[in-house]
Amino acid sequence: MNHYLAYLYRLQHIERWSLMRNTTSENVAEHSFHVALLAHSLCTISREIFGRDVNPDEVVAYALFHDATEVITGDIPTPVKHHNPRILANFREIEDLAAERLVATVPPELRHVYAPLISRKPDNPELAKILKAADLLDAYLKCISETSAGNKEFATARRQSEEKLRKLDLPEVEWFLMHLAPSFERTIDELAEDY
Repeated sequence: MNHYLAYLYRLQHIERWSLMRNTTSENVAEHSFHVALLAHSLCTISREIFGRDVNPDEVVAYALFHDATEVITGDIPTPVKHHNPRILANFREIEDLAAERLVATVPPELRHVYAPLISRKPDNPELAKILKAADLLDAYLKCISETSAGNKEFATARRQSEEKLRKLDLPEVEWFLMHLAPSFERTIDELAEDY
């Protein structure tokens, strides 16, 4: 038997933001879907507006699997992972072991397709940077959602997420923040007013 899809479906049971009070809970499956949407958008912006040779479809595949190992490790909060270099190094080793275990559950005939998606980042450095940006952008948008709902718990995380996004120095991210991100602070009625 091969259990990789059954494992991946269990990402819906892994909660994110466990150290913070949330107005809306979020699980890793939802996060992966959002990162895939954002990565596709950033790649499309990169290609269509900035003329870069990047493939939105390729980055989506990596985005869907970027946190797949969390079905084994759970979601370790960023402040814990990045508390010190030893903890981060140990966690990266645990992630590698979890990736090996998860890849072993894929049917042998399909492993050559799924192993790279589960085990590593894209070979193309531009795609890897866009994937990282999409992951950070999803955290930033979660913070916007929470602070817009009056949850001050996310104010510092929002500021830190925005600082990390700006440090990436990606024109695609700046374009997104200027043209698309402001909509996330609006209510459904405010969104509908424009159409």
